[in-house]
Amino acid sequence: MPPAWVPPTEIEQALLDFKLREDWAGYFDRLARERLYHEILRDRADADPSTTYSVFGHDPRVGGPVWAVYTVGMLPAPEPHRVFNINSLGWLADAWKPGRPAWIVVNPGSPCEAFLPAAPPHSGAWAQHHRPGRPLGGRHRLLTLRVGGPLQGSVAHGLACGALLCVSNGSVWNAMGWHGTGYINERRRLREWWGITTREEWQHYLRDLLACEQHSSVWDFVLGLRRTIARDFGGHVDPGYWRQAAANVLRAKSEGSVVVTQEGVTRTEPRPESEIEAQIEGVQRLIGRITRYEARMRADGVLGEGAYVSSVDAWDLGRASKMARWGLGARFGTLEEAEYAVVQAGRVASHSYRSWQDFSAGYVLGRCLHFDEEEFGDWYQDMVDAHRILMSDPGSPWLNLPFR
Repeated sequence: MPPAWVPPTEIEQALLDFKLREDWAGYFDRLARERLYHEILRDRADADPSTTYSVFGHDPRVGGPVWAVYTVGMLPAPEPHRVFNINSLGWLADAWKPGRPAWIVVNPGSPCEAFLPAAPPHSGAWAQHHRPGRPLGGRHRLLTLRVGGPLQGSVAHGLACGALLCVSNGSVWNAMGWHGTGYINERRRLREWWGITTREEWQHYLRDLLACEQHSSVWDFVLGLRRTIARDFGGHVDPGYWRQAAANVLRAKSEGSVVVTQEGVTRTEPRPESEIEAQIEGVQRLIGRITRYEARMRADGVLGEGAYVSSVDAWDLGRASKMARWGLGARFGTLEEAEYAVVQAGRVASHSYRSWQDFSAGYVLGRCLHFDEEEFGDWYQDMVDAHRILMSDPGSPWLNLPFR
C-alpha cells in the first residue's frame, strides 16, 4: 500500500481539505490568495521580460492541451532551462484568449488537483474570487516545506539565517530549490536592488556577503570598540564613555606614524584637524543612532534587557542566505552552488553569534542602519513582526534548530 500523500505546505493542505469537502468556493478563494506559478519559455523571457510566453501541456483526461499552474509546494526542482513565472488567479482569467487551452489544471497529478474551465463565461465561477490589490502570498507568515525541504542539519541552519526575510515576505523559509517570485521577478530583483545582471556579478556579491564585507566598516569600528571596552571593564558600556573613547582612538590614528616594511620606511602625515573633527562627529552621531535603536529593540523584545548588539555581520549573512537562493531563482547559479553558500552562511553565523536572538538583533540593526534613518517605519517594524513569529511559532526553525 503506498504511503499517504503529505501536502508539502499548508497551502496544499488547505486546497485538499476544501476539495474533499467539495467546498469549491473555499478552494478558489484560497487559490486567489496565493502565488500561482506557470512555466514560461526562458529564451523568450530573456529577450523580452515584459511579455511572458507560457508553456502548455497535454492531458489525456481532457483530450487536449491544458495550462498547468502550481502552488509553491508543488513546484519541481529548478532546472537550467525550465523556468516559471508567477501571477494571480485573476490574471489567469484575463490572460485567456481564443486558441489557448480550454482547461487550467491546478497542481496536476496531486490529490489537491483541480481542473478549471479557462474560457468565459465558465471561468467566471472561479475568477470572481480574485480580489484586485490583495498582496499575493500574504506577509508575516511562517511557511514551511513539510516534504522536499530540509528541516534539520547544516542546510536547514543556513536557510534559517534568511528566515526573517522569508517570514516578512510570506515565502517558504526552507526551500533550497528556490523559485521565489518567479524567474522574471527574481532577475528584476537582482538588477534593481543590487545591479546584478550576470553570473559573475552574482558570485562577487555572494562572496562579499559571506565575508561580511557588504556593510559599512564604520559600523564595525564602533561596535568592535564597544566590545573591547565591555571585555576590558566587565559588562555595561556607558554611551558617553563610548563616544569619548571613539574620539580618542580617531585622534590617535590621525597623528601620523612611521611604518617600517621590507621596502623601507613610510611616514604618514597627520590629517587636518577639521577632517578629524568631522569624522568624530559622524561616528558619535552613529553611536547615538545605535543606542536609540537598541533601546527600541529592547522595548519590542528583539533584544533582551541589558543586552546589546555585538556586530551586524548577521545583516550580511542573512542576505547571503537569500542571495544564494535569489541567484538560483534567476539561474545565475546552480542548486549545488546555492546550497554550498547557504551552508557557509550558517557556519559563519554560528561563529559570530551565540543564539538566534543575538543573530536576529544584529540583522535588524544592520538593516535599520542601512535603510531606516530612525523612522522606525516598515524597514524596522517588518523585521520586528518577523522576529516575534520566529521566536514564538512552534514550527519555527529558530525554536527547532540549535544555533550552534
